[in-house]
Amino acid sequence: MEQLYVFGTGNAQATRCYNTCFAIRDPGGEFFMVDAGGGNGILRILDEMGVGFGHIHHMFVTHEHTDHVLGVVWIVRMIATAMRQGKYDGDMYIYCHEGLVSTIDTLCKLTLQDKFYILLGERIHLTPVQDGETRRILGYDVTFFDILSTKAKQYGFTTTLESGRTLTCAGDEPYNPACEKYVRGRDWLLHEAFCLYGQRDRWKPYEKNHSTVKDASVLAQDLDVKRLVLWHTEDSDLEHRKETYCEEGRPHFSGILMVPDDREVIEL
Repeated sequence: MEQLYVFGTGNAQATRCYNTCFAIRDPGGEFFMVDAGGGNGILRILDEMGVGFGHIHHMFVTHEHTDHVLGVVWIVRMIATAMRQGKYDGDMYIYCHEGLVSTIDTLCKLTLQDKFYILLGERIHLTPVQDGETRRILGYDVTFFDILSTKAKQYGFTTTLESGRTLTCAGDEPYNPACEKYVRGRDWLLHEAFCLYGQRDRWKPYEKNHSTVKDASVLAQDLDVKRLVLWHTEDSDLEHRKETYCEEGRPHFSGILMVPDDREVIEL
């Protein structure tokens, strides 16, 4: 069975947890990684969770914001190092929307030594995807879609797992009704929830175009989602976040509600 490896669960300004990023682990132990957070903290997380770079051949970057893309440079560096040392089999593919290709390339060119950067295009491939395009990744048909962000252009994706269950990553902004065909009736929905609805005056999620726990839960119920994972949150009370978020969300959502912590593994 596939597993969801939760690397980080915080928003862009989180300091008590890592920025939201994750991977789907297939039954064979390979990983489809999604985003990498905002720094080299991702390296420690991967190490602590036992995720070897030799098992990451596919990665998707949702958008250009710092808390999602800067960690990509560290992933490229480590995999390029492994390639040069003869410790990495095959090539690596980084998927993103077309406009993000040059951004990732420039970040790598400006920050990596030539001996690492030269592998981009040789064995590390920046692979643009279009809205509605389906790619075969680790044996899954993964369909990428434009979430119609009000800020930077951003893509999500949907796929069907080996179990037959469907999973959608909706990015880090609230669901747009134009994306209904990618979300309605999904067995798993990965959705942002910036804060509790009861704390909206403190955190002002709507000014940042984000949801609250209540908003996301009502949405999932309306769209007949079976399992809802909430993350990309503020980090003021991590000790009680799981409890308080579930307490607010469950009255509005009859499915399975999950609020994971960093480094948590969820059976899909």
